[in-house]
Amino acid sequence: MRRVGVLCLVIVTSFFPSLRAQTLPALTSDQISAIDHFVATDMKNRQIPGIAVGIYSRGQILLAKGYGMSDVELSVPVKPETVFQSGSVGKQFVSAAIMMLVEEGKINLDESITKYFPNAPESWKPILVKNLLSHTSGLAEYESADRIGPQGPFYLRLDFTEDQLVEKVEALPIDFKVGERWDYRNTNYLLLGIIIHKVTGKFYADFLQERIFKPLGMTSTRLISEADIIPNRASGYELHHGELKNQEWVSPTFDSTADGALYFNVLDIAKWDGALYGTTLLKQSSLDRMWTVYPLNDGKPNSANYGFGWRMEPMNGHRTTEHGGAWQGFTCYILRYPDDNLSVAVLTNLASGGPRMVARVVAGLINPALMPPKLVAIPDDQPALADSLKKFLAQLVGGEDVHAQLSSEMAAVLTPDAAKDVQAELEEIWQPDSLVLVKRQPYGDLVASAYRVRKGDHALIITYALDKNGKVAIFGDSPDQEYQ
Repeated sequence: MRRVGVLCLVIVTSFFPSLRAQTLPALTSDQISAIDHFVATDMKNRQIPGIAVGIYSRGQILLAKGYGMSDVELSVPVKPETVFQSGSVGKQFVSAAIMMLVEEGKINLDESITKYFPNAPESWKPILVKNLLSHTSGLAEYESADRIGPQGPFYLRLDFTEDQLVEKVEALPIDFKVGERWDYRNTNYLLLGIIIHKVTGKFYADFLQERIFKPLGMTSTRLISEADIIPNRASGYELHHGELKNQEWVSPTFDSTADGALYFNVLDIAKWDGALYGTTLLKQSSLDRMWTVYPLNDGKPNSANYGFGWRMEPMNGHRTTEHGGAWQGFTCYILRYPDDNLSVAVLTNLASGGPRMVARVVAGLINPALMPPKLVAIPDDQPALADSLKKFLAQLVGGEDVHAQLSSEMAAVLTPDAAKDVQAELEEIWQPDSLVLVKRQPYGDLVASAYRVRKGDHALIITYALDKNGKVAIFGDSPDQEYQ
C-alpha cells in the first residue's frame, strides 16, 4: 500500500505541480473564533500565562497571534513579535546545519564520532554521526536530575568550557548498544554542536546565524542570553502546587548548548517553514534523510518514528514532521503537515504548557481531517498494571517512601521533593475507582500507559510504565486534556 501511495504522489506532482504548491486560503472568521475559544479554554485549564500561535501554509502566515501574558509581573501581553525559548525545537536547526556540512563533504554521517573526540573511550568507536542525530547512540543522558543537581557533574548553576563538557560526557556510561534501540538523549545534540564548532571553527550558534537565520531573515532568532537587551522577550514560568513561579536560573553554559537553547517567535518560524518546502538551504535528498524514520539494528523503524531532529508521526493517515521543546519555563511545538501545505507552531511560557495537543487541535480546526481523536476511556487488557499503579499512587498520596520501586533513571527524576509535589497534586483528586486507561503507546523499549484520574470536575492524566524488572520506569502527571 505504501508503494501505491508514493506512486500516486509522484504522478500528481509531476503532472500537476501547481496543486502541490498551492497555499491554503485565508482563515475564515469562524475558524479564527474556534481557535481563539480553544486556546483560551486550554490556557485556563492549564494555567498558562501566555501563548503565541502561528499558522502557516508553505511559509505564508495565515495567523500569527498572541494570547495572555508575556510577562505576568509587568502585565505585558503576548503578541506575534514576542520571543520565546525554543527548547529542543532547536535540534532541527542543528540537524540542518549538520546536513549542510555533509553536503559540503566536511562531515560523513557514517563516520565514528571518535574522529572528533579522540580521547573518548573505546566504547564510543561504534557510535556514528547519524546515531547522534537519531538518538540511537546509547550515550547516557547528561541532563538527568542527579547529574544536573548541586552534587552532579553538570550542575546547571556552574559554567564549563566545551572541553570540560566533553570530558564529563566521556565519563558517562553507555546505556545500550549503539543502534539497538531509540532513547532521547540531549547528550547527542550537545555533542553535535561541538562537532560543528570543530569542523567549521565557529561556535555552532554563530554557524546557525550565518547559514540559516540571517539568509532567511529570521531576525529575532538567536542564542539565549540573559545579559543582552532583547526586545519582546517573554518570561518563563513553572507551576508549584498550583502557584505560578518564575523559571529557575541556569548558567550561561547551559543556555548555549546545541540541544535546545534558542530564542524565536512565530513570525520567524514562518520563514523557516517556507524554506523547508524548497531547496534554499538544503538539497531535497538531505531534507528527505532528515524526515526518514531511522531504522534500528534489526531493520525495524525506531519506536518514536524519529529521523534527524524531527519526528514523523502520521495523524489520521496524513504525514507529519514535528518536534517539541521544553526549557526554563517554556514549552513549544512545531507541527507540519507537508502534504496538506499546513504548519502550526505553538509557543508557551509555562513548563507544563502542553503545546503539542494545542497544535494538533488547531490544525484540526482548520482541516477537520486532521483533528486528533479524543482522549476517552479504552479497553484495558492489562488490569494488573492498573492495579500496580493504584497501589503506587496510594503510597504517594500517603507520603510513603517509594524510592525502592523506581528504576535508577526514574529515581533521579522522582526525588523526595518531586514526590511531595505529586502528593500535593493528587491529594485532592485521588480516587482509586476513577482510574481509567485512555492511551497506550511505545516509548523507547517500553510501553507507556496513560490513565485519567477524576474527582468531580477535576482530573489529571497519569502516565506510567514498568521496566522488565518491574520497576517504575515512566511516571508523570499532567493536566487533563480533551484530545490526544
